[in-house]
Amino acid sequence: MYHTWMRYFTPSPVHQRLGLVCLGVGLQHGTLPTVGPRTLDHHVAVVVSAGSGWYLGADGRRTAVTAPALIWLTPGTPHHYAADPGTGWDEAFVDFSGPATATYTELGYIEPDRPVVPLSDAAPARAAISRIARAARPGNPLLEVETGAAVHELLVALRRARADTNADGDPVLAALARDAFQPLSVAEHAARHGMTAAELRTAVRRAAGCSPKDYLLTVRLGRAKELLAATELPVAAVARRVGYDDPAYFSRLFTRRVGTAPIRFREQQGRSVHGGWSNRVPDPEHPPTIQPRSV
Repeated sequence: MYHTWMRYFTPSPVHQRLGLVCLGVGLQHGTLPTVGPRTLDHHVAVVVSAGSGWYLGADGRRTAVTAPALIWLTPGTPHHYAADPGTGWDEAFVDFSGPATATYTELGYIEPDRPVVPLSDAAPARAAISRIARAARPGNPLLEVETGAAVHELLVALRRARADTNADGDPVLAALARDAFQPLSVAEHAARHGMTAAELRTAVRRAAGCSPKDYLLTVRLGRAKELLAATELPVAAVARRVGYDDPAYFSRLFTRRVGTAPIRFREQQGRSVHGGWSNRVPDPEHPPTIQPRSV
């Protein structure tokens, strides 16, 4: 015995240019029929919030699925899955497509090589899917845009809810960010965490969709932007604060990655703030606040 509700849509080519489009949404629970074997031409995120079952991929390997969990169905990948007959499961699914799926995959939000992903909590993803379901009401003139925006939200919620990410974010990324301004090589960063360089590259690629070097550069340049915008520290001092002893190299790197020179970036971000500039480096954990003027 099972219960099911679903809606399917056909977004226009104009809506496809938004990057992500929702093709369908469904809510099901109970002892559901076995799915597949089949192969799809689009993505599906299946969120299992209660119960258990199994998944069989193209490699013939059977993987247990225990709620809360996510099943990724990716284009061109044969798959076969079902809930256990004795327990059934509760699932919510979203079919989606669009050019942004390639970028989300590169960033590690969609994981074709890991079709079954344990989750720490299915509630945020279910909430995003519920918003898609509400938007699917007949005659909604904003249907395609509302549902497409919710697919972006769903992918973020699923990434945040992965069981290998704690409440403060991915522990490997947090450690790299903490040490990003020290003069360490990738191998030295890896050794600090008891990993080989290859293991660190795999972990960062899975968590952030980039190499450790690119992730460290992103952290450094982000901090440099904050210092340029919020202080009057000379560019050379900013460079040293974020780990570069050569200010000329820092300026070239900043210009290439940000698209504008550090001095120009500071001019663009300059604001007239009561009290003027401060030479004190702001603490990201305790950002400064503007106190109201006394009258």
